[in-house]
Amino acid sequence: MRFNTQLIHGGNSEDKITGAVSTPIYRSSTFHQYRLGANPQWEYSRTGNPTRASLEKLIAELEDGLAGFAFSSGSAAIHAVFSLYSQGDHFVVGSDVYGGTFRLINKVLKRFSLKFTVVNMQDLGAVEKAIQDETVAIYFETPTNPLLQVADIEAISNIAKKHGIKTIVDNTFATPYNQQPLTLGADIVVHSATKYLGGHSDVVAGLAVTSDQQIADELAFLQNSIGSTLGPDDSWLLQRGIKTLGARLRVHQENADAVIKFLQDDPRIAKIYYPGLTDFPGHRIAAKQMRNFGAMISFELKSGLDAKKFVESLHLIDLAESLGGIESLIEVPAVMTHGSIPREIRLENGIKDELIRLSVGIEDPEDIIADLKQALGKLKQEKG
Repeated sequence: MRFNTQLIHGGNSEDKITGAVSTPIYRSSTFHQYRLGANPQWEYSRTGNPTRASLEKLIAELEDGLAGFAFSSGSAAIHAVFSLYSQGDHFVVGSDVYGGTFRLINKVLKRFSLKFTVVNMQDLGAVEKAIQDETVAIYFETPTNPLLQVADIEAISNIAKKHGIKTIVDNTFATPYNQQPLTLGADIVVHSATKYLGGHSDVVAGLAVTSDQQIADELAFLQNSIGSTLGPDDSWLLQRGIKTLGARLRVHQENADAVIKFLQDDPRIAKIYYPGLTDFPGHRIAAKQMRNFGAMISFELKSGLDAKKFVESLHLIDLAESLGGIESLIEVPAVMTHGSIPREIRLENGIKDELIRLSVGIEDPEDIIADLKQALGKLKQEKG
């Protein structure tokens, strides 16, 4: 099946008992066992649930992996993946990551004596130089949150293989519709499925996929043991959202293209971060490994313009955490998603106070642009 067909008919898309074309929601916490010690397929919903299993099979197929795992949030999925490793293990981590990932690493995982070296993933020499005898994996996002930096998945995976370590890629911004890291050599993919995969701002979920049987077995053990699994109702919502991923992303992409053109012509915009721009540092690699460039745009207001005033002046675009919903969402990373990162580190990584992150929705593009225009106009009035 081609990808758009697979979105709809992949996984366990049809109930084999009733013929229902929508996977049923199995809310049962436990399952009747007809023979003692017979090792039934279903026994307890933390260990395995038919609705969750349908979703997990689907995401494994979409990422061209061996096995998928659904968690209660993207952070829970990332935590489970890091839980594959042990005290004293070392990771090379991308310098531009979601603030929640930064918090998890620095406030939680380091307490268990995991070690981390932060590197700009666009510098392949620095990536390889950071590898130590205790290094077990390279972890990064591409495109990154919020600076849309692009890392070469194939090149980094080759470096990892050379040193006998694993490659872990957060594929939240791209989704498997635009990018499949496992086919480029990565070992594990993680998603905040709350975002584009769910697509409707109505479910919080995380996913992990691997192409390695040993990792799959260990992740299954950790998922059951830690217990941060996705419930059946949320599993159903997420699978329903995934069915329209292709249709939604086509409109997201068209709208993003229109918004980019508008921002390029506005004198109050100092800089635009978007891998689809031919002069963007990561454009060449993005064009090589992505099908499309996505609908996440970050931009900086010119120095002295008030980011707070701008985002609070918007009427249509929602000032909100998260991204990837059908509605346009905007935020100020320095205050919101990356507020847990100390300011000096944010600035060192390029996250300025004037930086705005925009998730372009599927509304009429003229309405999105009109809202941006009027809010930017308020800044002009304030400056004048």
